[in-house]
Formats: sequence, C-alpha cells, structure tokens
Amino acid sequence: MTAEDRIRALPCWTGGIEIAPLPGGLSNANYVVTDAAGRHVVRFGKDYPFHHVFREREVMTARAAHAAGFAPAVRHAEPGIMVTEFLGAKTYLAEDVRANLGRVAALMRAFHREMPTHVSGAGFMFWVFHVIRDYGRTLEEGGSRKRSDLPRLLTLADELERAQKLLPIVFGHNDLLPANILDDGNRLWLIDFEYAGFNTAMFDLAGAASNAGMSDEESFAFLTAYFMKEPDEAIRRSHAAMQCASLLREAMWSMVSELYLDAPGIDYVAYTEENLARLDTALENYRTKYGMQKS
Repeated sequence: MTAEDRIRALPCWTGGIEIAPLPGGLSNANYVVTDAAGRHVVRFGKDYPFHHVFREREVMTARAAHAAGFAPAVRHAEPGIMVTEFLGAKTYLAEDVRANLGRVAALMRAFHREMPTHVSGAGFMFWVFHVIRDYGRTLEEGGSRKRSDLPRLLTLADELERAQKLLPIVFGHNDLLPANILDDGNRLWLIDFEYAGFNTAMFDLAGAASNAGMSDEESFAFLTAYFMKEPDEAIRRSHAAMQCASLLREAMWSMVSELYLDAPGIDYVAYTEENLARLDTALENYRTKYGMQKS
C-alpha cells in the first residue's frame, strides 16, 4: 500500500481529498491533505529506538502541547500516522529566529513552564550528554565510518557537561530547528515533538541559538529575554558549551541516521560533515572565551 493509499484509507476525512507532499523532513514523510473541512498535515513516522523516538509519546506530547496552547490540534492518530491541523503559517528560517528573539524566548519560557501540567504517562528525560554517549555505543556497534572519532567526541561531551550550571528541570522541546517554529502573523507555534521531554532550559536555549546562527550579541539578548534579566558568567558559559553539545548531538544524530535511515533526498553524510564543521567553529569560539573545563 502506497503512502497515498494509506492516507485515503484514514477514517478522519470529510468528503473527497487532495494530497500534496510537504517537503522538509529529515526523518519523516509529511503531506498536506485538503478535504471539505479544511487542510491537514499527515505525518508518517515509525519508532526509532536508536534515536530514542517513540511515536506514542510524540502523539501524547502533541496533544498536550495543543491543550496548553502551543501546537496545532491533533485530528487523528494511529500507529505510524498522525493527522494535525494545517495552520497555513510561515515556517521560520534562521534569520526569522534572529529577528524575533524576544518572541521566541517568550514562547520557550511559557512552553517550559506550562507543559508539565499537560503531559501524561511515564516521564521521559532528554539529557543530551546521555544521548551522545548512547549514540557512541550505537555507532560503535553499527560499524560507523566515524568510529575512530568517537573517543575524542565522547571526551568533548564530558568537558561540555562539566560546564553546565545547575538549573531547574523543565519540559523541553529539544529540537528547536527554525523550521519547527511557525508564525501565523499573530503568534508563534511549535511543531514536531519527537524529542520533547524533561530537561533543563539550557538545551532549548542553546539549540535555538546554534541552529539559528546567533552571534554572541544575539545570544546575550536571547538569554536576557528568556531569563528576564542579564545572564551571569556561569549562564553564558553554560550556554556557549551547550551550543557545542547541541551541534555535537546533531552531528552524531546524523551519523546514526547514516546507518539506519534513508529519507528521500536527504544526504546524511553531508549533513554530518556540515554539523561537524559548525561544531568546530562553535568550539573554537567557546574555548577562546572560556578555556577548557577541567575534570
């Protein structure tokens, strides 16, 4: 059965439907479907244990995020497929995040604060340094082309973890690529909750900054907007280190994806190398400012 056949067989449509691909996913296939009730997004996705991704948890989080006012409504869900409301909103690019630092910071602060009262089931913890270590095991066992780099990368992860300032646990999105932020002209929305879970705020703050290519000045303004006061030295160092960790995790995500995913049109090898290059730049900036964190 083709993807379009599966879409047509879903019980949630009103009248006839039109189907169009929605490009952009690194690991999932998405479509826009129009029926008599309006437009909807159909998202195909399997469980990816090697990425700690489980669709039942993703659906729960998407519903919780809608209930909390952060995400479009979930219209239908069954194993491997989720149908959500299509907002018709602008998908952010990196420059949009940088141009709307205050709005993005306010969205994140509210999401972190309000989501814990809406999520249900066993609490999922996303701690990037555990993810990196587990990716290391997966890459070693899978015979990755990058196996010889793993000791250096895992040692780096330990250094970056030691630089973290203790912060309260919040509920994080944990995948703040610009494209996961939508703007309908009145407000911002979040989508794609595959990795959402309990964390400190720093990973979202760092992920948003590194993925949007924020300058040091923009990062300072972003942290000030989020915390509603100027960040101290420990927060700034923690943020710079976590930006490196975010890029390291993204590179290792891509290394694992090289082994186990085959999304049409996605060059995971090139994506790995792109993120390693960005990591090198961020790490040089971090160490120039703060030196190396000793054990």
